[in-house]
Amino acid sequence: MIKNILLDLDGTLTDPKVGITTSARYGLNKIGYPIADDLNIDWIIGPPLKASLAKILNIDIHDELAEQALLGYRERFSVTGLYENKVYPSVIETLATLKEKNYRIFLATAKPTIYARKILEHFQLMPYFTEVYGSELSGERTSKAELIAYILEKENLNPDESIMVGDREYDILGARKNGLEAIAVEYGYGTLEELERANAQVKIQKFSDLLKCF
Repeated sequence: MIKNILLDLDGTLTDPKVGITTSARYGLNKIGYPIADDLNIDWIIGPPLKASLAKILNIDIHDELAEQALLGYRERFSVTGLYENKVYPSVIETLATLKEKNYRIFLATAKPTIYARKILEHFQLMPYFTEVYGSELSGERTSKAELIAYILEKENLNPDESIMVGDREYDILGARKNGLEAIAVEYGYGTLEELERANAQVKIQKFSDLLKCF
């Protein structure tokens, strides 16, 4: 029986497209690598950001240029970008119902914890969460598998009583690596092909469908 629900943030609870993509363009422009306005970079939403910036730059993730682009991104995102965001329909009502039913709800995001907390507080989502878990600014726990393992250990959670909900293959694969079932949301930034490739057994089309899953 499921008692613990791990929730992704970007593309699952909120739509962060404007803040993330605009801040990424800002960071790239700052290091002298502007990209075309019509170039679609929505795919950077969800995965570890430094790796995505390195991919755009066509360099190794350990290249100093990738770090400089990330610092430029954070310069804008930490002040403006994290609020250029909107909560998906039915999220607040669904979280309230889940809490009323005594589920323990944990945020599990690759986004740095310091930003994730600010976003939850800004959109008045914090009261629904037992605890918030994200990555460190140093890059630790940007891997979803590593993050889930960390949450299970810190909270002493039984994988058989826990489930991961997210919109990208990283959520599904990270959960499976830790012995958790996963639910894929189809309205986020993971393509249907990506979710099929990750072999997501359960998919939902809106966040409120979560109430039908357990």
